[in-house]
Amino acid sequence: MNDACEMNDAREAEGRRSAALIVEEALSFLHPAALRAAAAVGVADHLADGPRTPGELAKSTGTDAASLHRVLRLLATRGLFEEDAEGRFRLTEAGDALRTDAPVSVRSAVLMITDRTMWLPAGEMTRCLEDGASAFGQIFGMPFFDYFAQDARTAEIFHKGMASMSDAENQPIADACPFPERATVVDVGGGHGGLLLSALRANPSLKGILYDRPHVLAGHRLDTPDLTGRWSLAEGDFFTSAPPGDVYLLKRILHDWDDAQSLTILRNCRRAMAPGGRVLVIDAVIPPDNAPHQGKTLDLMMMASLVGRERTEADFTRLFAAADLQLSRVIPTGTVLSIVEGVAGDEP
Repeated sequence: MNDACEMNDAREAEGRRSAALIVEEALSFLHPAALRAAAAVGVADHLADGPRTPGELAKSTGTDAASLHRVLRLLATRGLFEEDAEGRFRLTEAGDALRTDAPVSVRSAVLMITDRTMWLPAGEMTRCLEDGASAFGQIFGMPFFDYFAQDARTAEIFHKGMASMSDAENQPIADACPFPERATVVDVGGGHGGLLLSALRANPSLKGILYDRPHVLAGHRLDTPDLTGRWSLAEGDFFTSAPPGDVYLLKRILHDWDDAQSLTILRNCRRAMAPGGRVLVIDAVIPPDNAPHQGKTLDLMMMASLVGRERTEADFTRLFAAADLQLSRVIPTGTVLSIVEGVAGDEP
């Protein structure tokens, strides 16, 4: 009898631990909500010179002091801010990238990731389970990139956010890319050219082509004295064609699109590629285990707001084969992204 009671007590204790864990998980959406609020009003910028009280911060940011204190108190539990005995908050080393002028700032990335175009579809993820489609169209009345094309606010947030994320990744990725000497590198859908800029600076013999839509290319960052004569712009649509080149960079491109659309992009690169060329897909590669990986989180954002997905190495192998490419290796970069290298299907 005692053994049975002890077993029941143990089960109840396990149940309470499980319940507490699951409730904590359900509440965790409030962490990015608080992070967005702090980023939106620029709290970190006002802490660059040292600790300040919520009242002082409220005056500087035009916010309510009591509400701001509650937001910062939660973010302090995540190590981004720290409250001292006098009730002043300071920006920690971990939170420094929230500053707009930080050496590597992700403030714009936070505002993009938590924008309503990502936030609202994530809250309707059940719709994805029901019909296998993105929730975005049902909420906003059109696919993500169509909405993006007609809404200037969303476009600005997206471009700034992607540039912000990329600035933290570009140098280690460029250092890890296997560029041959004197190659022409085509950055497909390369946005403002941050990755190409890093690649050209790290490899003096390379020439580069930044390939994107005209309105995107207008904001490019390649016009610097040290790169004179080594780059050009090419306007176009990667669903239609790609410029001739030796190495094709596809950074955070294929994960936006389904397999059929990704195959079209890869085939266009394959057709334009010089003999002996390479396609370097730079995306998260999902590991085949239950370990935490940011790619698994990003995958759900893709599912809810876009039509794409993060892929496993096996997924890339199949996709490459259909484009007459073979996956030669997967190269880690020290970031959440890996370089998936594809060579012509007839190469050894």
